[in-house]
Amino acid sequence: MVYAVAAYLHFVAIFLLFALLVLEHQLFRLPLNFKRARSLFRVDLAFGIAAGLVLVTGAARAMRYGKGLDYYLNNSFFHAKIGVFVLVALLSIYPTVTFLRWRPALKAGEVPAISAASARGVKLVIRIELAALLVLPLLAVMMARGYGVLPR
Repeated sequence: MVYAVAAYLHFVAIFLLFALLVLEHQLFRLPLNFKRARSLFRVDLAFGIAAGLVLVTGAARAMRYGKGLDYYLNNSFFHAKIGVFVLVALLSIYPTVTFLRWRPALKAGEVPAISAASARGVKLVIRIELAALLVLPLLAVMMARGYGVLPR
Protein backbone atom coordinates (compact mmCIF):
# COMPACT_ATOMS: atom_id res chain seq x y z
CA MET A 1 0.00 0.00 0.00
CA VAL A 2 2.80 2.44 0.89
CA TYR A 3 4.43 1.73 -2.49
CA ALA A 4 1.21 2.74 -4.26
CA VAL A 5 0.90 5.94 -2.22
CA ALA A 6 4.54 6.86 -2.93
CA ALA A 7 4.02 6.24 -6.66
CA TYR A 8 0.78 8.25 -6.62
CA LEU A 9 2.41 11.23 -4.88
CA HIS A 10 5.29 11.11 -7.37
CA PHE A 11 2.89 11.10 -10.33
CA VAL A 12 0.80 13.94 -8.90
CA ALA A 13 3.96 16.01 -8.37
CA ILE A 14 5.02 15.34 -11.98
CA PHE A 15 1.61 16.33 -13.35
CA LEU A 16 1.64 19.46 -11.20
CA LEU A 17 5.13 20.36 -12.43
CA PHE A 18 4.11 20.01 -16.06
CA ALA A 19 0.81 21.88 -15.55
CA LEU A 20 2.60 24.80 -13.87
CA LEU A 21 5.09 25.03 -16.72
CA VAL A 22 2.26 25.03 -19.28
CA LEU A 23 0.54 27.76 -17.26
CA GLU A 24 3.77 29.76 -17.16
CA HIS A 25 4.03 29.43 -20.94
CA GLN A 26 0.46 30.64 -21.41
CA LEU A 27 0.81 33.58 -19.02
CA PHE A 28 4.07 34.84 -20.49
CA ARG A 29 3.23 37.10 -23.40
CA LEU A 30 3.80 40.71 -24.26
CA PRO A 31 2.58 43.27 -23.55
CA LEU A 32 2.87 42.32 -19.92
CA ASN A 33 0.42 43.65 -17.38
CA PHE A 34 0.70 43.78 -13.60
CA LYS A 35 -1.73 40.94 -12.91
CA ARG A 36 -0.02 38.49 -15.30
CA ALA A 37 3.45 39.50 -14.10
CA ARG A 38 2.45 38.83 -10.48
CA SER A 39 0.89 35.52 -11.52
CA LEU A 40 4.04 34.52 -13.41
CA PHE A 41 6.13 35.27 -10.34
CA ARG A 42 3.86 33.08 -8.19
CA VAL A 43 3.56 30.28 -10.74
CA ASP A 44 7.33 30.13 -11.09
CA LEU A 45 7.66 29.84 -7.31
CA ALA A 46 5.08 27.02 -7.30
CA PHE A 47 6.99 25.37 -10.18
CA GLY A 48 10.14 25.31 -8.04
CA ILE A 49 8.23 23.78 -5.14
CA ALA A 50 6.70 21.16 -7.44
CA ALA A 51 10.16 20.31 -8.80
CA GLY A 52 11.32 19.77 -5.23
CA LEU A 53 8.34 17.49 -4.59
CA VAL A 54 9.14 15.48 -7.73
CA LEU A 55 12.71 15.10 -6.52
CA VAL A 56 11.76 14.09 -2.96
CA THR A 57 9.03 11.64 -3.99
CA GLY A 58 11.26 10.20 -6.72
CA ALA A 59 14.12 9.72 -4.25
CA ALA A 60 11.73 8.05 -1.81
CA ARG A 61 10.59 5.66 -4.52
CA ALA A 62 14.12 4.87 -5.63
CA MET A 63 15.53 4.36 -2.16
CA ARG A 64 12.64 2.89 -0.21
CA TYR A 65 9.44 2.13 -2.12
CA GLY A 66 10.54 1.07 -5.58
CA LYS A 67 12.62 -1.71 -7.04
CA GLY A 68 15.59 -0.83 -4.88
CA LEU A 69 18.39 1.64 -5.33
CA ASP A 70 20.68 -0.94 -6.95
CA TYR A 71 18.15 -1.46 -9.75
CA TYR A 72 17.97 2.25 -10.51
CA LEU A 73 21.68 2.98 -10.20
CA ASN A 74 22.46 0.15 -12.64
CA ASN A 75 20.05 1.38 -15.31
CA SER A 76 21.17 3.72 -18.09
CA PHE A 77 17.61 4.99 -18.63
CA PHE A 78 17.49 6.07 -14.97
CA HIS A 79 20.72 8.03 -15.49
CA ALA A 80 19.27 9.61 -18.64
CA LYS A 81 16.07 10.47 -16.76
CA ILE A 82 18.00 12.15 -13.96
CA GLY A 83 20.11 13.96 -16.57
CA VAL A 84 17.03 15.34 -18.33
CA PHE A 85 15.55 16.40 -14.98
CA VAL A 86 18.78 18.22 -14.10
CA LEU A 87 18.78 19.85 -17.55
CA VAL A 88 15.24 21.15 -16.95
CA ALA A 89 16.30 22.40 -13.53
CA LEU A 90 19.27 24.26 -15.01
CA LEU A 91 17.18 25.70 -17.84
CA SER A 92 14.58 26.92 -15.36
CA ILE A 93 17.15 29.21 -13.78
CA TYR A 94 16.85 31.73 -16.64
CA PRO A 95 13.09 32.34 -16.34
CA THR A 96 13.32 32.31 -12.55
CA VAL A 97 16.07 34.94 -12.51
CA THR A 98 14.04 37.01 -14.97
CA PHE A 99 10.96 36.84 -12.74
CA LEU A 100 12.98 37.55 -9.58
CA ARG A 101 14.23 40.76 -11.18
CA TRP A 102 10.59 41.84 -11.39
CA ARG A 103 10.12 41.68 -7.62
CA PRO A 104 10.91 45.37 -6.87
CA ALA A 105 8.52 46.56 -9.58
CA LEU A 106 5.79 44.19 -8.40
CA LYS A 107 6.21 45.35 -4.79
CA ALA A 108 5.81 48.93 -6.01
CA GLY A 109 2.64 47.96 -7.89
CA GLU A 110 4.25 48.58 -11.26
CA VAL A 111 4.43 46.52 -14.43
CA PRO A 112 7.96 45.11 -14.77
CA ALA A 113 9.93 46.12 -17.85
CA ILE A 114 11.14 43.37 -20.17
CA SER A 115 12.64 43.65 -23.61
CA ALA A 116 11.22 41.76 -26.56
CA ALA A 117 14.49 39.85 -26.95
CA SER A 118 14.50 38.79 -23.30
CA ALA A 119 10.84 37.76 -23.55
CA ARG A 120 11.62 35.60 -26.62
CA GLY A 121 14.49 33.98 -24.71
CA VAL A 122 12.32 33.16 -21.70
CA LYS A 123 9.58 31.76 -23.93
CA LEU A 124 12.10 29.60 -25.83
CA VAL A 125 13.58 28.23 -22.62
CA ILE A 126 10.11 27.35 -21.30
CA ARG A 127 9.34 25.53 -24.57
CA ILE A 128 12.60 23.57 -24.36
CA GLU A 129 11.75 22.65 -20.76
CA LEU A 130 8.32 21.41 -21.85
CA ALA A 131 9.82 19.31 -24.64
CA ALA A 132 12.41 17.84 -22.27
CA LEU A 133 9.74 17.00 -19.68
CA LEU A 134 7.86 15.06 -22.37
CA VAL A 135 10.88 12.76 -22.73
CA LEU A 136 10.81 11.74 -19.06
CA PRO A 137 7.80 9.36 -19.25
CA LEU A 138 9.41 7.48 -22.16
CA LEU A 139 12.62 7.06 -20.17
CA ALA A 140 10.61 5.96 -17.12
CA VAL A 141 8.70 3.35 -19.12
CA MET A 142 11.89 2.00 -20.66
CA MET A 143 13.49 1.82 -17.23
CA ALA A 144 10.47 0.14 -15.63
CA ARG A 145 10.39 -2.50 -18.38
CA GLY A 146 13.98 -3.48 -17.62
CA TYR A 147 15.69 -1.88 -20.60
CA GLY A 148 19.01 -0.17 -20.02
CA VAL A 149 20.30 -2.50 -17.30
CA LEU A 150 24.04 -2.00 -17.06
CA PRO A 151 26.32 -5.03 -16.78
CA ARG A 152 27.87 -5.47 -13.35
